[in-house]
Amino acid sequence: MQLEPIRWNLDPVIIQLGNFPLKYYGLLFATGIALGYIIVRRAYLKEGKSTELLDPLLTYMVISIILGARLGHCLFYEPAYYLQHPIEMFFPVQKIEGSYRFTGYLGLASHGGSIGVLIGILLYSKKYNLNAWWVLDKVALAAPLTGAFIRLGNFMNSEIIGKPTGSSFGIIFERVDQLPRHPAQLYEAISYLLIFILLSKIYRSKQQYKDGFLFGFLLALLFTARFFIEFFKINQVQFEEGMMLNMGQWLSLPFILLGVVVVWRKSVYPIIKSN
Repeated sequence: MQLEPIRWNLDPVIIQLGNFPLKYYGLLFATGIALGYIIVRRAYLKEGKSTELLDPLLTYMVISIILGARLGHCLFYEPAYYLQHPIEMFFPVQKIEGSYRFTGYLGLASHGGSIGVLIGILLYSKKYNLNAWWVLDKVALAAPLTGAFIRLGNFMNSEIIGKPTGSSFGIIFERVDQLPRHPAQLYEAISYLLIFILLSKIYRSKQQYKDGFLFGFLLALLFTARFFIEFFKINQVQFEEGMMLNMGQWLSLPFILLGVVVVWRKSVYPIIKSN
């Protein structure tokens, strides 16, 4: 019995509120942030930290994620265009027929968002006199779940799609073409959910580790998953066509290396003892 491909043609706009389109992507993005906030709040309470420190953390995270992800996309993937259109780089608008119209951000890069989060946490930790490694661990507990919701938003938008499967297996994104493709967004979402479950189990266990271990473990796992899933994705921009690895893979390698180094340094039982 041959499996038939799944056809996907969902309108990404849930409802039009005047000139503002409420989209599944934005709703899922906000849901991921809200769930992440709840997870971090529970960790703060469990470890005796004041929850009054959470509202500023949320502010730092939202600003750093959006700003970092937006700048990451513009500078990593389309610098030539956005350096000529700086307003579109920072604001969710696009110049159409001589006037700017609200379109939402047309491109967010997770690697840029990750860099933004690191900077945001360092600034937050310094201002509120907190151990940055400790804060990074708490955010690491929530990050993969938030990332999974963002990738579900990409799926709703029929964007960041996979390569054709060459068989009847796959999903036909009818807003793109009629080819069965790998649902790369779902591959990532499932991977991130598994990483979230694993990190949660480690956090609740009696395993000993130093502050920063969970953060390093997250980087190593998440960006390794991202590196391999990129093989199933179509390239985001034209210049990637002639590259041995695409931009997402090249950007993942430093994060994987950083994660491995942090895990080694923060493990109670390092494989190689450092002086």
